[in-house]
Amino acid sequence: MEQKLSQLVDRLKAAYGTRLVSVILYGSAVMDDWNERRSDLNILCILDRLSPEELGHSEPIFRWWRGQGNPPPLLLTSLELKSSSDCFPMEFHDMQEHRRVLYGTDLIAGLQVDNSFYRAQVEHELRAKQIRLRQKAAEALRSPERLQQLLTDSISTFCVLGRHALILSGHQPQWKKKEIVAALEKATACPFPAVNEILSIRTSGKKESASTAVSLLAGYLAETDALVQFVDALAR
Repeated sequence: MEQKLSQLVDRLKAAYGTRLVSVILYGSAVMDDWNERRSDLNILCILDRLSPEELGHSEPIFRWWRGQGNPPPLLLTSLELKSSSDCFPMEFHDMQEHRRVLYGTDLIAGLQVDNSFYRAQVEHELRAKQIRLRQKAAEALRSPERLQQLLTDSISTFCVLGRHALILSGHQPQWKKKEIVAALEKATACPFPAVNEILSIRTSGKKESASTAVSLLAGYLAETDALVQFVDALAR
């Protein structure tokens, strides 16, 4: 991981020069919850401007970084960072708690996060996830491998949204997936057996039968709906 991060920073510095303000690592890699086989390396890259020229310089770097199994870095200008905290309160709250500055200035430390739309963002993301899960499951039901992959790939997002549901409801935030789920079970007074089983499969890599995968999907959809209803009932 360290070698990949060092190579990325070197390439970004060479591409952007003095226009590069900051490179920040965030997500599971800085939360002690990183899985080498499953987890991404999430990068925020802040520049002083973003024109087609900068985007052109980005293309070979992003292609190489995706080839390493990671999502492309997020690109923002310094001005956009300051003016978009109301749109992305979840992401910036998480970054303020856990981040690692790989290069440049730590602009996250002094960022004032606007919580005006915080609850709405969490509910929106949960409902969008629910819809996408149904759509993708409809295409994967005949393939146990694809269905299991869908479940294990989506569980990280469930846990991120679950953490913010805890914060919104006045509970202590948790950062490790198992701890998030345990706290949600207490906060919602609802068990999450399917979510816990999917987390175990994600860690172990074991293969499940078709009937087990479908049963897990049914439980996962019900537990996702329970979390949606929990957030929907919170004070606006």
